[in-house]
Amino acid sequence: MSKQEALRSMPRVDDVIARVEAEPKAKNISYHELLSCVRETLDGIRKDILADKTDKVPDVSEIVKAVIKTAVKKCSFSLRPVINATGVVLHTNLGRAVLAEAAAENVSQVAREYNSLEYSLEEGCRGSRHSHVESLICKLTGAEAAMVVNNNAAAVMLLLAAMCKDREVVVSRGELVEIGGSFRVPEIMSMSGAHLKEVGTTNKTKPSDYAEAINENTAALLKVHTSNFKIVGFSEQVKIDEMVKIGHDHNIPVIYDVGSGLMVEGEKVGLYDEVGVKESVKAGADITCFSADKLLGGPQAGIIVGKKKYVEMMKKHQLARVVRIDKLNLAALEATIRIYLDPERTFKEIPTLSNLAITKAELKIKANKLCGLLPVRKNSFSATVKTSESQVGGGSAPGEMLPSYAVQITPKTMSAADLEKALRENEVPIICRIHKGCVLLDPRTIFENQYAEIVRAFENIFAE
Repeated sequence: MSKQEALRSMPRVDDVIARVEAEPKAKNISYHELLSCVRETLDGIRKDILADKTDKVPDVSEIVKAVIKTAVKKCSFSLRPVINATGVVLHTNLGRAVLAEAAAENVSQVAREYNSLEYSLEEGCRGSRHSHVESLICKLTGAEAAMVVNNNAAAVMLLLAAMCKDREVVVSRGELVEIGGSFRVPEIMSMSGAHLKEVGTTNKTKPSDYAEAINENTAALLKVHTSNFKIVGFSEQVKIDEMVKIGHDHNIPVIYDVGSGLMVEGEKVGLYDEVGVKESVKAGADITCFSADKLLGGPQAGIIVGKKKYVEMMKKHQLARVVRIDKLNLAALEATIRIYLDPERTFKEIPTLSNLAITKAELKIKANKLCGLLPVRKNSFSATVKTSESQVGGGSAPGEMLPSYAVQITPKTMSAADLEKALRENEVPIICRIHKGCVLLDPRTIFENQYAEIVRAFENIFAE
């Protein structure tokens, strides 16, 4: 077929758009978006013909499929739900903690209506956004006062600026951490206006190191939980209760950045070395700060608890407005904290905790169920249940692996990398792991109502 013959055989735009509009997947896509995609697709075919890349026009049904694929991709939200089949419970790239249903519902209600964010319904005048959660957090942690900002990095920045500007803060060299996004303790210290005073060595810091560093210009002693790495072997760290004694003996406040926000007994979720928030408060730390979207299982937020006089200093600081929490995260946080106040609901309703607390035997049952549902085709792929390991993730419990089971997929008509890509490009993206030439689906982080979508994805990828 000549170029001119191929070009003359191109279908009319109106004919293609009519076929496209009849497709179920085009139902929620506007006419103008579909029209743009039809023209784009036909223009692409035309260019290929003129460039001698092809000498014939695809069948109209193939053109319609191409248009639908382009339109769906263009109209899909960039930030959208995915299926986390990695087994990493707090996957930072996948949004960390999944909200409890009650938290998600409260966010939905607050988002749809005007709300009492900074309005006192009791007094009929301007109120404070801190009032919605402060008493609940204090009740949960046992602290005198509390406030919430947009994340824990902001909490650290605010407390240093409010409590320590132009004065020294004593920190162990082994705790000068860097977390994701280039957040480094020394740089944050400098930006806040506080002066860093390092003590001890990388692997060993003793109580005497802190005591000997205190002088008339010392503003605080700061302990930072090394939430994304471990120092093992010949090492020593000063416990929070020891630091509190030193600080209080010298009338110096002690600040503890515990990071992950663990609010339950660590052994209940298989974490034996993770520091709990209540532990820090009980030990007498003047200020404790932590993330809400890690082991707490809530939305992104930074929570500060401790002595009222210090919390009030932070609330009045100019940075407090810069780093304040928004109404939707505040709605999610209030609902999450209320779940914690009812112990019978905690492990049942907070996905992060239930995903961590699930037993190996229960995981095996889930893995077998998922494996049994997959449309196994012997010539295309095989599926078996294997022992595996999961991770907590989110900069929590570094080095600790959680025993698990996974569905191991061995593809025969494509590579594991190609299968991973196909799953990732599914209408509902499925994010998985590759291990030794196989794809692993870890049921620890897959909800059972997502199994049907995984089955559909495999049916489409390995369609006969």
